[in-house]
Amino acid sequence: MKVIVARSAGYCFGVNRAIEMVDALLRKGKKVCTLGPIIHNPQTLAQFAERGVKIVDSPDEAPADATIVIRSHGVSKAVCDAIFEKKLECVDATCPFVAKIHKIVSKASAEGKTVLIAGDCSHPEVQGIRGHCSENCFVFRNAEELRGILQNIPIDNKMPPCVVAQTTFSVSEWENCLEIIKRVYTNATIFDTICNATAVRQSEAESLSRCCDVMIVIGGRQSSNTAKLRDVCRKNCSTYLIETADELPLSALKGAECIGITAGASTPASIIKEVLDTMSEINEAAGQNLMENNAEGNFEEMLEESLKNLNTDEKVRGVVVGITPSEVFVDVGRKQAGFIPASELSADPNVRPEDVVKIGDEMELLIMRTNDQEGTIMLSKKRLDAAKGWETVSSAEESQEVLTGVVTEIIKGGLIVVSHGVRVFIPASQATVSRGEPLDELLKKEVKFRVIEVNRNRRRAVGSIRSVLKDERKALAEKFWETAEEGKEYDGVVKSLTSYGAFVDLGGIDGMIHISELSWERIKHPSEVVNIGDTVHVYIKGLDREKGKISLGYKRAEDNPWEILKRDYPVGTVADVTIVGMTEFGAFARVIPGIDGLIHISQIADHRIEKPQDVLKVNEVVKAKITDIDFDKKRVSLSIRALLEPEEKPEETPAE
Repeated sequence: MKVIVARSAGYCFGVNRAIEMVDALLRKGKKVCTLGPIIHNPQTLAQFAERGVKIVDSPDEAPADATIVIRSHGVSKAVCDAIFEKKLECVDATCPFVAKIHKIVSKASAEGKTVLIAGDCSHPEVQGIRGHCSENCFVFRNAEELRGILQNIPIDNKMPPCVVAQTTFSVSEWENCLEIIKRVYTNATIFDTICNATAVRQSEAESLSRCCDVMIVIGGRQSSNTAKLRDVCRKNCSTYLIETADELPLSALKGAECIGITAGASTPASIIKEVLDTMSEINEAAGQNLMENNAEGNFEEMLEESLKNLNTDEKVRGVVVGITPSEVFVDVGRKQAGFIPASELSADPNVRPEDVVKIGDEMELLIMRTNDQEGTIMLSKKRLDAAKGWETVSSAEESQEVLTGVVTEIIKGGLIVVSHGVRVFIPASQATVSRGEPLDELLKKEVKFRVIEVNRNRRRAVGSIRSVLKDERKALAEKFWETAEEGKEYDGVVKSLTSYGAFVDLGGIDGMIHISELSWERIKHPSEVVNIGDTVHVYIKGLDREKGKISLGYKRAEDNPWEILKRDYPVGTVADVTIVGMTEFGAFARVIPGIDGLIHISQIADHRIEKPQDVLKVNEVVKAKITDIDFDKKRVSLSIRALLEPEEKPEETPAE
């Protein structure tokens, strides 16, 4: 027995997209309602029902807290308006090919044209298309119905009709209908909207059925495209439509030498594989090898090949025509719809499609998969960028060329930099100048690096940011020493703090501000004045070229409290001072920050006191007179008593 599986078998693009949307909502814990069955396959519907998916016929039936999913068949404009008016949460899974038909007929109707739709008027896709038309809209199933319609509508070549087809309409019947339309209308606007996957699927099924004794068509009985596959095949051989492996007509298969298998656009790959496995078991029981007259490999490989056709080396140019959060639609000048999954757009996994491309952008792309059953071409920008960039990155190992890239991820052990479309791993030890520095600050930043290791077989590269930073700092340090001199001022960034001072990056070289140079006041730790990351204005206080050490000054002469005292607080000044300490011989008071003066016990009151605490309290603010300043010994004498005693009047000279 020979078994041949059609290459175009299984989910189409639109159905697969809709199912993935529902699955994504369920994974997020959403309550989901679909407007009609999301797929014409009982088994898949049963699985979704078990996960809580409810099928509703109208938005009115959906709970307020549910997310409505518009299935791939699409809906009428009235239904869309109802969802909007009710402010219901909605996910539109309308197949892009169907949505295109909606736009065509909507525009034609707005222009006053008659719309002719080739399709089944009871099918939800056709009902949705009609819902985007005005009254002048007619649906025909075949050439006979078309003739009847044309006999009853006026022929006006000045306003030719717009003609479209249900995406799953019979290709042969469509060709028959077009002959009639072209004879009646000389300039009808005809849009061939039959999904290319449908055309290919039907053509392949027709061809396969000619060389087989029996055809097995797998799919839901409610599926329009599956029914058409059955109709196409049974013209040439015995054909059976089944939904699961349990329905296989075993007696009819026993005498068949060659069996062909195809599947509708709503048929999951798991059911196709189940059918193949069942047939394999039957054949093995009869002592035969099901694959001996077909192709090398096992059923799983055959199924995989039937579901995809890879053209990994072909390049195309495309224009962006649509952007969604998960994919980008591209016109590549073919019947198939081109799309780029978000994961294939950029090497940066966090990037949003709208940040990378915009409508109208033209770009070169790599074909990842041409899927005739879906009528789509899956494309990749990321891989073509990587292919082009790999030579640049790999050759940079030998040349030690400095490359630039953007840090896209912080991972265990290091980070990922994307350069020329290639992901380069930077170990943590090679990411910063010194080990232990945090990596988070590098995320989303552009960095320079060298390639230090390349595995060409696995197409992996390892880089070093540290190598470039060290060279840059070395060059900056050499330039610094050429012009450095005591007293020269710089703006630097505080790099680290110790108990004895702060280290400042002057741009390629570090200098240190001793703790005593940070403030005119006494401080316990540098963090009382500066923090890591602060930009500070410093000057060189001392240089040791042999050891490469630089001492920096931070506090300014004009901020010297003794200079301020000399300028603003001469002897005799009365000031508000704060009591900061007590001794048995007096009290110390803060005159200005950085300078304390002594109020001798004899100068606290205008009478004798036993101890300063009898009159004063710590932190108390009092008025005192500066009676003396010794700038050499840095001492200030204060007196409260001088303000309490009346000044002595000079003696009057008696009149002569």
